[in-house]
Amino acid sequence: MLIRSLLLSVTITALCAAGNQPKATFNKDVLPIMQKHCQNCHRSGEVAPMSLITYQEARPWAKAIREAVITKKMPPWFADRHYGHFKNDPSLSQTEIDTIAAWADSGAPEGNPKDAPKPIDWVEGWGIGKPDVVLSMPVEYHVPATGTVEYQYIVIPTGFTKDTWVQMAEARPGNRAVTHHIVVFVREPGSAYMRDVKPGVVFSPKSLAQEAKDAAAANSADAATKRRQASSAAGFPTEIVVGYAPGTDPVRLESGQAKLIKAGSDLVLQLHYTPNGKAATDRSEVGFVLAKETPKERVYTSNAGNLGFAIPPGDPNYEVKASLVVQTDTRLVDFNPHMHLRGKDFEYRITYPTGESEVALKVKYDFNWQLYYRPEKPIVLPAGTRIDCTAHFDNSANNPANPDPTKTVRWGEQSWEEMMFGWFDVAIAVDQDPMDLRRAKKGD
Repeated sequence: MLIRSLLLSVTITALCAAGNQPKATFNKDVLPIMQKHCQNCHRSGEVAPMSLITYQEARPWAKAIREAVITKKMPPWFADRHYGHFKNDPSLSQTEIDTIAAWADSGAPEGNPKDAPKPIDWVEGWGIGKPDVVLSMPVEYHVPATGTVEYQYIVIPTGFTKDTWVQMAEARPGNRAVTHHIVVFVREPGSAYMRDVKPGVVFSPKSLAQEAKDAAAANSADAATKRRQASSAAGFPTEIVVGYAPGTDPVRLESGQAKLIKAGSDLVLQLHYTPNGKAATDRSEVGFVLAKETPKERVYTSNAGNLGFAIPPGDPNYEVKASLVVQTDTRLVDFNPHMHLRGKDFEYRITYPTGESEVALKVKYDFNWQLYYRPEKPIVLPAGTRIDCTAHFDNSANNPANPDPTKTVRWGEQSWEEMMFGWFDVAIAVDQDPMDLRRAKKGD
């Protein structure tokens, strides 16, 4: 009887203690989590569909937020945790997940405003803070309501009179609803890339090529000029400074690292527009935060890619591979796998000159979240290291995003076609030619 009384007393005491525990509140417990993990996207002008800056904004979404964090749908992160550790992993800890769930389950109380942390001074419209330099398209591009829009390009002079080091960069679409991606290339002085294209005019290289054919067929006097324009437009640049795509972060480099834009260079914007049933316009821009001093390392974007695949109809797990052997000592600072709607998973494996091998990154691919993955420490790549990229595509009817599982799918620019690129950034010496990364030494 005494033992039963003691057990009952302990149980009552425990229940009372649990009942007396303070409820999680937005201001004290949830807002700090949202500032750290959510508000970079969930604020005015950003990609997320709703703002979570204030209690009034977050309260209507309490149950949805609870579901998203418990299922780990948010924040988005697709790296297999068996491989590598990444400093930009936004995932919540279990304690943070439990805190948000407890807040939502208890009625989502606001709490005392005095408990709220100081608001973050976000710069509206930019994820890199206030840019030092902003370069905009001088004209709008008119996106039709329907149809296929080939990749468009525009040359924008930088006006830089001296070599400029960029520590942070961001490409901002003027109209997210119709802008699928932006790639910002650097055209150095003397480059043949887009040489004959007039700056400030949006155009399509395919359109130029067709104009050349039409002019030649009509025996036009400007046929040679049109052919030359098409030829130079089909060349390739040597540098990518930043890009925008669904879920892609701006470029934010570590102190002592920067990307180089040489004096007299132009930017070339590659623009991919996707009509959505309503005619629209876009006028995108690029912002730079400049390095305060000459960096110790230059960061350069490279890739291993494959353009020669053919994915059979209905294949649920078609494999495509690409490799690159680095020809000089370097350090790998991030990964950015790229596929389209049939993308299933992507792996980077690094094999060192010693023969040792490791999987550096493996992701479950999501076309709607084209993330960068930044290792906690740069990965040292001695000359002779091989980077192997392996991708799998789901071209079956079980893939709900598949545009047409009955078709053979090859490389192409449109989303219903496919790509396979294992992009990555490397850090090299500031005076090193980045082409050395791929260029075999004489005698090798």
